Amino acid sequence: MTTPETMSLPDYAPVPRSALGPALNEQGYYVGRVVRNLYWVTDGTYQSAFVTTADGVVLLDAPPTIGHNIQRAVDEVASANGVSNQVTYLIYSHHHADHGGASSLFGKNVTRIGHEETRRLLLRDDDPARPPNEETFADHRTLEIGGERIDLAWHGANHSPDNILIHLPDHDTLMLIDIVNPGWAPIYLSNLTEDIPGYLEAPANALAYAWTHFIGGHNGRLGTRADVTLHQQYMADVAASSRAAIDSVDPTRYFVKYGENAWAAVKGYLDEIAATAAAPVIEKYTGVIAAADVFTESTAFQVMQSIRLDLGHGSQVHP
Repeated sequence: MTTPETMSLPDYAPVPRSALGPALNEQGYYVGRVVRNLYWVTDGTYQSAFVTTADGVVLLDAPPTIGHNIQRAVDEVASANGVSNQVTYLIYSHHHADHGGASSLFGKNVTRIGHEETRRLLLRDDDPARPPNEETFADHRTLEIGGERIDLAWHGANHSPDNILIHLPDHDTLMLIDIVNPGWAPIYLSNLTEDIPGYLEAPANALAYAWTHFIGGHNGRLGTRADVTLHQQYMADVAASSRAAIDSVDPTRYFVKYGENAWAAVKGYLDEIAATAAAPVIEKYTGVIAAADVFTESTAFQVMQSIRLDLGHGSQVHP
């Protein structure tokens, strides 16, 4: 077996140890108690959670990268505590396949619950791995399952049009997927977010609830209120720096250089804005948030575009 060539690959800042979670077992997952009968499962990259109740197990998301290990984690907990291992309810945080693509593993007799837009999008996508949720809600819904309360709320589009907040008040826990990656920077384009104004607002919506434990859907550990606040500050710095870069970067040289190739000029101009916006944020957060040096420029690009296109900042009307 030959060793892969790595010398040509870029180097990045070390990952802060605080960003890392617990070690995985031999099967590639970790399951741990959050509070009482609420548990979380991770493969180090994705996260799921479940509540054991008198009416069976309520599963919160079913990422395909964890896949069959979700049921193994449920079995492990059920065996240790003498409770049912039967998943009877599955709550979708949103419609994306990377968080719901193992849903079909739990069969047709599971009651699936999610936002009304989640159902519409799953029907549109017609993915057999993600059966559409039969039960829906518009803005808020409170579930009482086996004596356990789960509050579902939609505060508007953010990462996706249908992404909801899942609050377990009796477990002092909040689950909000693809907004805050505890300990880590967002990946490409602000976690591949469709609605940046909603994404920027989402941490404040989350912090308005009472909770101690945070399940963000990604990476290897649970989050805290401090993680959400740090992410909020990071994104505010990205937005402020993007505004400043829009105001300061001069596009003239790109249009002089590329002439009739307008798209080349536009690319050079917007890429410079993103790089200019990202530079001070990378300097500030490297060593504080993992991968700040990896993805901040991509996040700055998406935020800068939203500031231009959604908010109209820097827009000029031809005289």
